[in-house]
Amino acid sequence: MPTGPQIILTLKVLVVAVTVLLALSLVALVMKKPRLHGQINTAFFALTMLTVLCFEGFLQVVNVSELFTPEARQALRVHLYFSVPSTLLLPVMMATGKMHRRRLHIAFGLLFVTLWTGTVITGLGLPH
Repeated sequence: MPTGPQIILTLKVLVVAVTVLLALSLVALVMKKPRLHGQINTAFFALTMLTVLCFEGFLQVVNVSELFTPEARQALRVHLYFSVPSTLLLPVMMATGKMHRRRLHIAFGLLFVTLWTGTVITGLGLPH
């Protein structure tokens, strides 16, 4: 059974890894390679959803109060205020991108990047 600090450290590594993918997808846009942008975002989507589902599933089967200090639980709660809405936006982003609904995709993209920035900041700030 992993410890609370091990779980948080793993979460930090995963947040950084998918954020690198997100940054690469934005670089692809700047380079005017929308297809590459979509391919990278598909990987970002899959890895992010897998991480969230595994993390949420894990939290459902463990006693969180035994693994995390009250400070860590509060920090995780704040992190979830950003990560859950950004995760819920991911399917919308994928759909609007696949349907070539550019304006809608960009509007949701700006909201997503704002929420993801909060996800990264609060995720890296988790105590471990």
